[in-house]
Amino acid sequence: MPAAGRRRTRLTAVSLASATDELRAGAAEVARRARSVQIVQDAVAPYARGLQPRAPAIGSDDDPTPLTWTRAQRAAYWLSLDAINFGSGWFPTLRKDAGRSGYGTISAAWRTHCERSGPPSAAELIAIDAAAIASVLNQDPQHELMVLFALSLNDLGTRLRAECDGDVLVLVDGARHSAVALAARLGGWPCFADRSRYQEISLPFLKRAQIVAADLERSEVVAWDDIDRLTMFADNLVAHVLRLDGLLSFDPALEERIECGELIEHGSPEEVEIRACSVHAVELMVAARADGTTAAALDQLLWHRGQGPSYKARPRHRSRCTAY
Repeated sequence: MPAAGRRRTRLTAVSLASATDELRAGAAEVARRARSVQIVQDAVAPYARGLQPRAPAIGSDDDPTPLTWTRAQRAAYWLSLDAINFGSGWFPTLRKDAGRSGYGTISAAWRTHCERSGPPSAAELIAIDAAAIASVLNQDPQHELMVLFALSLNDLGTRLRAECDGDVLVLVDGARHSAVALAARLGGWPCFADRSRYQEISLPFLKRAQIVAADLERSEVVAWDDIDRLTMFADNLVAHVLRLDGLLSFDPALEERIECGELIEHGSPEEVEIRACSVHAVELMVAARADGTTAAALDQLLWHRGQGPSYKARPRHRSRCTAY
């Protein structure tokens, strides 16, 4: 690819690095105004100091990237998996593997597919349809989530072809070692878009776009200079852990709706408060530890904590959306 063509894919970290700072500031303000969700301030510091973050070994069950894959293959794998890393609101309606969660079922099937056929190229992503992705994931091709998965993968392929000549490393290296810049760019693509509003506040949660950056570093595709600028990845499981562990307090009416399995509308004040207060709570935890532990590292620990049986036994909030 000519140098001039590659230059157009580079990201300006200075202009884009405000994305997570905007989220931090917005989440703090939402937490201050919130009516349905409150952070239990006195619980934050002792809880944060008691957590012991860990970094999983590459190739372990926590990070299943095959060590034999090339750097480009690892990047393509994580980009494509994270492009379909949503749908938790539909997970109770999926066919799940024995002993696996909804995400575990989807990710295991996608990994098996990529190991057999190789991570998909931009052209293959563009061509995939709901029936094809349903076959890969062993799901009903009529399921609404299969249509959304196919659309997300289609958009990823289209963006990679149009902006990066189909080369995932042009995208990754174009971020110039800025995780925030990569996340901000991906957040501008429909396949990773994730922005909510709360009154006049705009919140670029960028949950899956930020996860891409974290996954690429964990799998040694790239070493970011600003991994500490990522926030936690605002989904429904970490919020669930924070609620059950006493860091978040929900209004009784909201808690009852969640316990009854009622869907919480994506973008509603309650749903945005849950996500924003989770982000801000983790930021407070980072500050309380004051040992260099990043929000992304705490998110990973909390997410794995949520796999425990006591957390699985209680309903978490579910929203049907492409954000998480």
